[in-house]
Parts: sequence; structure tokens; C-alpha cells
Amino acid sequence: MHRNRVAVAPASAPPFPPPSPPVAPPAQELGAWRDFGARLRHWRRRAGLTQAQLGAGIGYDHTAVSKIEHGARRVTPRIADRIDELLGAGGELRAACQRAETAELPSLAPLAPALLRPPLPTAAVNGPGGPARWSAPAQPPPRLPDYGLLCPLHGADGCDVPDPVELAALHAEFCAANPAAAPPLDAATAHALTGLLAAHLRSGEAGGLPGLAAAVERTLQAVLARLAAAPAAQRRPLARLAAEHAHAAGALRMQDGRNATAMACFDRALAWAELAGDQATQVAALSDMSTLARMDGDPAAALGYARETGRAAPGRHWAGAMGQIGQARAHALTGDVRATIRHLGRARLHLDHIGARDEDDAPWLSIASMRLRVESGAAAALRDLAAVVDDPRLARRALTAAETALGLLGPAQLPSSRLLFTVRVADCHACAHDPQTAVQLLGPALETAPAAALPALVGYELRGLRDRLAAYRPDAAWRLAELAGS
Repeated sequence: MHRNRVAVAPASAPPFPPPSPPVAPPAQELGAWRDFGARLRHWRRRAGLTQAQLGAGIGYDHTAVSKIEHGARRVTPRIADRIDELLGAGGELRAACQRAETAELPSLAPLAPALLRPPLPTAAVNGPGGPARWSAPAQPPPRLPDYGLLCPLHGADGCDVPDPVELAALHAEFCAANPAAAPPLDAATAHALTGLLAAHLRSGEAGGLPGLAAAVERTLQAVLARLAAAPAAQRRPLARLAAEHAHAAGALRMQDGRNATAMACFDRALAWAELAGDQATQVAALSDMSTLARMDGDPAAALGYARETGRAAPGRHWAGAMGQIGQARAHALTGDVRATIRHLGRARLHLDHIGARDEDDAPWLSIASMRLRVESGAAAALRDLAAVVDDPRLARRALTAAETALGLLGPAQLPSSRLLFTVRVADCHACAHDPQTAVQLLGPALETAPAAALPALVGYELRGLRDRLAAYRPDAAWRLAELAGS
């Protein structure tokens, strides 16, 4: 499957641990979902449908319907509504689903005051002159999931996003409402907040807008104000919104080079993601924290965050792959060849095992997107390792992975990632003792790229390339110093 498969040394331990056994939910919760399943079975049989026929009507296969009928799988209120309508249950299944969801609520721990603290105080977000000015974001997506974001109410089932005018009105109403007297989070508002956040992230990927991170953080503070006053039934979706907004704010701050603020945002995102049961955001935040530690020259901290990345979603190969790549990159900074190669091999083993279960956890995930992450991470790890131990052979292996990652991007897809991978390819040539090719590849960037438009990760890569070119092409190194802002 992979052209540049990395061999893994034999070991007595398995390459990755088996899935951890799930924690058994309370008996009250199990009983409520079993009751829903029994009622579903009754109405399905009354309608004369098989499990396969019902599954076809709601987009599930017969095994999923069987699990629901036995109380082993939950359904969202949206799916319950569809089943209720399809079987003509007159609202009985809808009510049973609501009772089952209510039965889960006592297991939610009371919210500690520290959990409601935003990453930044209000004054820091708005600034001394009041709220920062920012332009309208890119066109919001027509549907969710989008840009790795799921609706906090409907999850992977998908939902429509309001049109831009209604979206703006719903967002303004949500942020202006008195949290203590506000109505429960409705579907339209949840869709609007998530769709707007996806639009913000796309704007950030395209080069950013003035005040974009502050705008996301102000929405986050409105979400936290609701969370503080919310009944138990509203905590989980609001916590998911808080986690997604905090992680997005951290990503935008990191892109602007505000690493300390970004780390604070990621740390808060972890707490809210745990409250919401949002493993995808936990994994993403820990992975970004590992990246920040590497950028600060702290391989020990980077390794610690990377190990936690895989543990955040035990048994999930997409999380395992990201954790292994993070560990490989941390070991590469210390010149540990054996450990780096070992973790890269394990990352690719995880990639080979990604399947339907992983996509259920993260519907935005695809084999192609995970392969892109693994190949780009492998390229960076091997490049860093080659630079530390001065081994051109490792640099050539890094080049193969970097070119593979670049080839997985479409011509107009993720422009900042394309620039990052282009710089990485050039750096691989420099580490392979071929500085002339490195300079030729970066020719257009050296002539036209303004430093202010470069994301922080690209600047970080350029500084490493600058240092490697200094002895061979001081003119190019000087220009790279300008582009990297150092």
C-alpha cells in the first residue's frame, strides 16, 4: 500500500495495544436504551419490516438495527424521529429516546468553577479599545460535518446549516442572550454556531482575517456563559461547542505565532472535550500541544503529549497513528534513529488498520486524509533526524514521504499546507547535501512571498532550512531569514 514502507524491528510486544474494554454504563442507562430497543422491535414488527428493510430506510445496515433493538447502541434524537415517522409510532419512539437520554444525565459530574474559566479573560479578547474588528468569514458550509467539525446535537448523522443571513442572526442572538434566562440550545443555533466556526477555520487556512481568533474566543465565552447556567441535559452539546471553539482558537493563535496563548486554548479544549466525550477534539488538541512543544525545542514534553494522543482514544487506529507520528517526531529531535523508525513503522501499521469503526468516531476522517497526515509527519521526522545525525540517506527517505504528501493535496486544496510541504521538500534536499535543488524549488517563494502572510509553522520550517543553507548559499539564507521573520 505504501511505496516507502518503513521496516519495523521485531519485538516481543505487539506494535500497538489491543482496544481497552469499554467502561460499563450505569444500569439505569442500559435499561432505558433496552426499553427503546424493545419498543423499536415492537413497532418494526407491527409495520411488517425486517431489520434490513428498516435499516435501508434510515441508512443503517441490519446489524446496527439489531444492536439498537438489544440496547447495545444508542440513537440520536434525529434518527429516533426518522424511525418514529417511518414506522408510524405516533411519537412513542421519540419519547423513549428522550427518556433514554435523560437516564444518562445523572452520570455527569457537577461543573467545577475552574471548568468554566475561558483561556483568556474578556479584556484580553476584546482589547483595550473594545472588541476587535474583523471581516465577514468565508461562505459557511451548506451541511455538517465540515472541516472536521460535527454538529453537537446530530453528530455524524449530518445536518443543514442555515443560510448566511439567518446564521448571522442566530449567532448574534446567542451571544447577546442572558444565559440564566436563555432557552435550551436549539438545533438551528447549534448548526449556525458550528457552521460559522467551520467558515472561520477556512478563512484562517486561506490566510486569515483581522480579529478572527478574537471573534472565535468571544463566541467561546458566550458558550461558556450558557454552560455555567445550563441544566444537565444541555451540558454535553454545549461542552462540545466549547471544546471545538477553544481548539479552533488555539489553532488560529498558533498559526499567528502566539504559542503561549495557543497552548492555553488547547489545554482548556481538552477539559471540555472530555466532558463532552469528544475524543476527536482531545486527540487533535494533544497532537497540537506536542507540535508546540517541538517548536519550543522541548522534545521531552513533545513526547509526553504524543503518548497521550494515542491514549485519548484507546483502540482507535486513527488516534494511534497520530500518537505514533508525534512520538517519532519527538525522538527525531534527539537523534534517536531506532526509536524514530520504530514509531514511524507503527504509525503505518495503524494506517493499514483504519476502517469503519474509526470513521464512526470521526466522520471527517478518510484513508486519504490520514495517509496525508502520516506521510507528512514521516517526512518531517526523517528530515529532522537526517539533520541531527547528518545522514543523507535518511534525508532521501524523507524526500520520498514529503513528495508523497504533496502529491496527495489537490491543486487548490489547503494552500498553507501546500506551501508547508513545498518548503519541507526543499529542506529534504538541503539535508541530502543538495542545496542547489533546494534553492531552485523555493525560487518563486523567495521572490514573492511576504513574511506577514506566512503561517507560523511555515516560518518555523523556513528557519530550519535557513540554518542548513547558510554555509552553502548565504544569499538564499538571508532571504529566508527575512521570510521567516528572524
